Amino acid sequence: MSEMIQVEKAVVKPMTAEILLDYPVEIDGVSVGHLTMRRPKVRDKKVSDAQGGTEAEREATFFANLCMVSPKVIDELDLVDYAKLGEAFLGFLNRN
Repeated sequence: MSEMIQVEKAVVKPMTAEILLDYPVEIDGVSVGHLTMRRPKVRDKKVSDAQGGTEAEREATFFANLCMVSPKVIDELDLVDYAKLGEAFLGFLNRN
């Protein structure tokens, strides 16, 4: 007989995170001042891992997929803004 695990209360987590860029980028004549990152799924990780390349290249592809933008946008980000993407991603993984 399987035992059921009861959750004390449901916690609603956001489905997206808005990232305001401190240093907007221009790609193909279009200014990008913010990004919207959606919650990651296992398939996103699998796709970025299948791309090959360095760890940094795979991570940039992963973030591009989550933000639904071209990898060119991620490549042009200032490192301060790139770090914000990492923080947003980790926020999705926070179980609290």
